[in-house]
Amino acid sequence: MSEHDEQMTVTIDGHEVQVPHGTTVFDAARMAGITIPTLCHQQNQTPVAVCRICVVDTGERALQAACIFKAEPGMVVKTDTEPIQAVRKTLYELMLSDHPSPCLRQQQTGDCELETQAARAGVTETRFARRAVPVLAADDSSPSIHVDFSACILCDRCVRGCSEIRHNNVIARQGKGYFAAISFDANQPMGNSSCVSCGECMVSCPTGALTNKRVLGQGRLHPEGTPGIFDVETEELLALPVFKGVSGTFLELNKGSVVKRRYRAGETIVREGENGSTAFYILEGDAEVFIRAPREHVATQAAPTGLFTRMRSMLIPKNRQPREEERATPTHIPIDAPVDLPYDNPIATLHAGDLFGEMTCMSFYPRSATVRAKTDCVMLEMLRNVLDVMQKNKTFRATLEKNYRARALGTHLRSVPIFSTISEDFVELLRDRVDLVRFAPGEVICEEGAPADAFYLVRIGFVKVSQKLNGEDLVLAYLSRGGYFGEMGLLGEGGVRTATCVALDHVELVRIQAPEFHQMLERYPQVRQHIENTVEQRRRENQMQRTRASVREQHTPLGQFLEQGLMDAQSLLVLDLKKCTRCDQCVKACASAHDGVTRLLRDGVRFENYLVATSCRQCRDPRCMIGCPVGSIRRRNSLEVMIEDWCVGCGLCAQNCPYGNITVQEFDAQGEAVALRDVQNDKADATAGKVRKATSCDLCHDLSEPSCVYACPHDAAHRVKPNEFFAQVLGVDLDKEAAFVGKNR
Repeated sequence: MSEHDEQMTVTIDGHEVQVPHGTTVFDAARMAGITIPTLCHQQNQTPVAVCRICVVDTGERALQAACIFKAEPGMVVKTDTEPIQAVRKTLYELMLSDHPSPCLRQQQTGDCELETQAARAGVTETRFARRAVPVLAADDSSPSIHVDFSACILCDRCVRGCSEIRHNNVIARQGKGYFAAISFDANQPMGNSSCVSCGECMVSCPTGALTNKRVLGQGRLHPEGTPGIFDVETEELLALPVFKGVSGTFLELNKGSVVKRRYRAGETIVREGENGSTAFYILEGDAEVFIRAPREHVATQAAPTGLFTRMRSMLIPKNRQPREEERATPTHIPIDAPVDLPYDNPIATLHAGDLFGEMTCMSFYPRSATVRAKTDCVMLEMLRNVLDVMQKNKTFRATLEKNYRARALGTHLRSVPIFSTISEDFVELLRDRVDLVRFAPGEVICEEGAPADAFYLVRIGFVKVSQKLNGEDLVLAYLSRGGYFGEMGLLGEGGVRTATCVALDHVELVRIQAPEFHQMLERYPQVRQHIENTVEQRRRENQMQRTRASVREQHTPLGQFLEQGLMDAQSLLVLDLKKCTRCDQCVKACASAHDGVTRLLRDGVRFENYLVATSCRQCRDPRCMIGCPVGSIRRRNSLEVMIEDWCVGCGLCAQNCPYGNITVQEFDAQGEAVALRDVQNDKADATAGKVRKATSCDLCHDLSEPSCVYACPHDAAHRVKPNEFFAQVLGVDLDKEAAFVGKNR
């Protein structure tokens, strides 16, 4: 019999109890049915004695923490004397001085352990002032857990729950003294960390520092009892292969965040252009995914009417009006699903095991396509908190990656013009060699100056590409699905990254390591030539932007005026206020030329006697391109912003334009409609025969000059190139100075 198996007698508050050797006073009291209050200790965790609430009198010179102090034979312990009560009251007051009362947990469920214990001890107010040092702001980045650092008492229960019970090792302490706090990974927001939302830290937390968002009213997908929508029991979810390894605690705490839905064949599930916040996982059946909007772009045609020329806006297919400088007709249209849609017939089939609506769910972008049940279907609809956990689940990720490699990799690669010539055998070679990597919003993918070791193709999300110029970031491009980067560092440039790439939202990339990338270029000279041409073009564009930025910084007389992004514009409508009589003929002419809808406002940024009217500037840093769910807004080679003909009219580009220069209009559907456009059986299509498309100033390209300029009776309105115009205003030769800056960089 070992020493720990031998029993000893301990007296606690007058009660004798037999306990094994090595038992702590806390556990001995529990065996005797005596409760010793504590905040930092739980039976399934290693005791750390940081709160000291469990202090007891063991006959020693000082009070001892019962959770770590070992009982000894014959020991007499007192747990609730007046001196002990006084010490505990002081400790409660000290903790409450750094704790909001009531905290979120106390407000919602009334069981904050600190506030409950303090009230039981007779402590409702504190004599101590709150600390003067600032506390960390609340962290709401996690989809399932709200973090309130001000309510944290540094008991470390979350740390031990994460590391000792779940073995995830995400949470730790950071800082010292008054600045100490819990942190996630390398001090990242919880939602950006490797946290899998198992809920163990939240269950362990004694206060409102870590709170279930469902308790706060943020975690239910649909109201209970909604017809056709069924809650899914945790056991049923865990029985599904894709939920293998997901925490049952998390699913139970987030019950209602994932529901089961049944759809009959022909029933519409989501519609393109609508806002949404959920993703769908197909359990049974097939679904059709397609774009209803006709593949036609907004164009204007001149119609002489007497003295003036009237422009009529309409939708025209590409084959009837090719646009200058337009890239080759794309083979596929990118959508928020595991497949891209063929351009000539934008429809595909989704099967059991497919996930769609991923970007809508994670980043709240509009729906990119319409999805309709092809057969009777059973689907799981989930909120972001569940999808986020699923994305971190190895089984679920493996299933999605397997489907992507098998069904979408080849199509995705060939949808990028430079890869259109690669053969199926090389796609087969790449299937098991590419990696799918994910990045959270704001996370750096690669840094300027770092070694170049891979080529990246954007599968989901948006990536910002920038370079450092005089200590500040200069934005070079925004890349969406089908965009790529990393080729410049791999093809020269000293073998280092030439720019910093950052995820703007939830981004997923296809990573091709350097050896496979170089092998591809060796086997396909045409691909190599395309990429080398792209590298040279990007190098020239980057140099142009850096040069313009350098010149702009050297000329500060325009001050805040230039900071409005005007020097990054390519075309501005400038009104000379010395000549302008505010007759609004420019606005009326624009409206007359575009079916009564003006594309400019006689308002905007002013400098001296000039007004830059609100009209599309053809920005070199076009924020309107960020978030387009189908990638239909882009720049021509001349950097002019254009809207492709597969625009679904969601209006996100109009919302993102900081100058209000894009609008969404309704047009009669004149061209060939998309296959399966069954409006008769779809009650939601109240505007059958109408199509919504985004529009912006087209410079009246069918006329010799813009209508707004032509109509001005006082020669006050002019369409100008910013560099040339401001060079005259400033009295400097910007072209020469730009050449000088570029030559001496």
